Amino acid sequence: MKIAFIVYRGMTALDLIGVYDPLTRLKTMGFMPDLEWEIVAISPEVSDGAGLRFIPTKVGESLQDYDMVIVPGGVTAGVLKLIEEMELVEWLKTANYCQFKVSVCTGSLLLGAAGFLAGKKATTHPNAFNELQKYCASVVNERIVDEGGVITARGVTSSIDLGLYLCEKFAGREVKEKIRQRMDYPYGI
Repeated sequence: MKIAFIVYRGMTALDLIGVYDPLTRLKTMGFMPDLEWEIVAISPEVSDGAGLRFIPTKVGESLQDYDMVIVPGGVTAGVLKLIEEMELVEWLKTANYCQFKVSVCTGSLLLGAAGFLAGKKATTHPNAFNELQKYCASVVNERIVDEGGVITARGVTSSIDLGLYLCEKFAGREVKEKIRQRMDYPYGI
């Protein structure tokens, strides 16, 4: 499996890191030795909303060759501005043939603007429920909503839950539990 972790200006770092940590442990702990990932962006350097900088491993390349793309959220107003500018949304559309499109928090607004939520249930941070309504069949007040090829998670703290959920989805409950314990994450999902 090959994963693209999307980074963009103004994103929330924990939205990314919370899901990144458990998923990459699938490889580092030896459960999925063939797992690959890249940190991808449309610009060569990205800062989150508080100034934390990320240097992507791939810049501006099509997302079509990944099995999964993971889109973090950011402050709602900033994400809405990015949607209006369309550059990021147009690039995300290159993930059309990826088997899994995944988001944390307001990343679901970006998936929605790219057309990936049409006819599906989805979730996001409660402050963005109204904005999400125009992109999906229904907004669901749950931590994680799995619609098969599209998986959305609620607010920033749900990113760790999402990472562990994906570990279970791809490697089974026992593996997820080993990763959860190694992370010293006290909450079951």
